[in-house]
Amino acid sequence: MYIVSTGSVGNKQMICERDNPQTWEEKYQTGRAYWDLGGPTPVFERLVTDLRSGRVCIIGSGRGYDAVVFAKRGFEVTVVDFAPSAIEAAQEEARKAGVAIDARQMDLFDLPETCSGEFDYVLEQTCFCAIDPKRRREYEEVVWEILKPGGRLIGLWFPLDRMYLSEGPPWSMSVTEIKSLFDERWQLEREEYPELSIKPRRGREKLMIFRKLPLSDHFCE
Repeated sequence: MYIVSTGSVGNKQMICERDNPQTWEEKYQTGRAYWDLGGPTPVFERLVTDLRSGRVCIIGSGRGYDAVVFAKRGFEVTVVDFAPSAIEAAQEEARKAGVAIDARQMDLFDLPETCSGEFDYVLEQTCFCAIDPKRRREYEEVVWEILKPGGRLIGLWFPLDRMYLSEGPPWSMSVTEIKSLFDERWQLEREEYPELSIKPRRGREKLMIFRKLPLSDHFCE
């Protein structure tokens, strides 16, 4: 999980404490990575069996439990996280499982510079809610840019039950907002409240899968 957000006063950039990689690194170091499930996401463990193997980018990947699940099923996996400890843990999880992953400690918003149009899938869980809501349109642009035409954004969108845009992170969201954000050049292929959601998140997260449309499908006359 990571978050990057900037504002400006005059010509000076302002970076909030939560936008500093060290802030998130300290959460891992001090055992305050409360989003960490300690193992793979049950919803993704089930879903991966229905997907054709390809290249997947897991953004805000944390310690890499889901990365190992996908790598074991023959996917080419790239994981991205802001915190060095998360990336180191993901590499160790992959080593123990005997699988290969491409682990990158970097800013999500820099991804299009190095991997434009490379992925068949992007996996989202507890990353969107960690990004300043002012940058949610940029998030959509990044995911659009790194996916191949026809590629899919597979998201477990959470939390949906808090007061909208209450203080965060995690920042809340609404299903309506997500659908609006991914409306113009995406097709919503699937949505459901998964039965396999972990108990504390059941009914509070929704699986929504969006497919990137070819340019010809979303350009207007």
